[in-house]
Amino acid sequence: MGVPAVLMLPLVLLGISGLLFIYQEVSNLWSKSAVQNKVVVITDAISGLGKECARVFHTSGARLVLCGKNWERLQSLHDALISVADPSKTFTPKLVLLDLSDISCVQDVAKEVLDCYGCVDILINNASMKVKGPAHKISLELDKKIMDANYFGPITLTKALLPNMISRRTGQIVLVNNIQGKLGIPFRTAYAAAKHAALGFFDCLRAEVEEYDVIVSTVSPSFIRSYHVHPGQGNWEASIWKFFFRRLTYGVHPVDVAEEVMRTVRRKKQEVFLANPIPKAAVYLRTFFPEVFFAVVACGVKEKLNVPEEG
Repeated sequence: MGVPAVLMLPLVLLGISGLLFIYQEVSNLWSKSAVQNKVVVITDAISGLGKECARVFHTSGARLVLCGKNWERLQSLHDALISVADPSKTFTPKLVLLDLSDISCVQDVAKEVLDCYGCVDILINNASMKVKGPAHKISLELDKKIMDANYFGPITLTKALLPNMISRRTGQIVLVNNIQGKLGIPFRTAYAAAKHAALGFFDCLRAEVEEYDVIVSTVSPSFIRSYHVHPGQGNWEASIWKFFFRRLTYGVHPVDVAEEVMRTVRRKKQEVFLANPIPKAAVYLRTFFPEVFFAVVACGVKEKLNVPEEG
């Protein structure tokens, strides 16, 4: 009996692999059909995540409107997309200059976005600005700039495009947020405040627009890492709190986040938390055992202040 069982194992594994391959191929076809011919607006398309979202949606046949604050980098992204795609199955992306930290221009840019195709089916709010430092050393002007880029900018653009979706009774708004919309990390006060505010706004908006068949989705990854940066080694790597925060800051790759954004659009998910086990555990710890979470974070801050800066 032992020999046939051994022979069956490779066949079972092969069968499972085949089923997974078929599922992946069907899922990819489903993804493409879900956004084909749809007008998709992506803010900060020139960032690492923005480029990956542009690639995923462009190859799926979406009509892209790519927004960014640097025209040369937008043009470079445009050229890269059309150079690798099949022109018979894709649309040439349209480019719009947009700096979400400049609130005064967002309304006019929203009109320009609507003029591209006359409507917007999917809005991906991706733009983000980061700052790191002790709260008392960050100027109020910088705090306001972070809030403009991460909160007031996205909601201003959303409010400008939302009436078009409501009148057509269709549309989806995706907010790419961050783990810091759910918990605060030391030395990132302005950034965490903006992310908390954005998550609160879009959670409320979700309920308000449901009757119009407009879907609001939030995708909250942990930190989005760059393509080639890996966490460095320090002389205090072994401490418990350092292990915790290293895992928290490892983050996820832009490709993984872009693919999750596509799945979120396809499945019309309302909320996605994209992170490794330790960040997920941190969120649950913050929710159910806040005193323990605060103690771990405070201990980490004290130890960091007593260690010389690396490099």
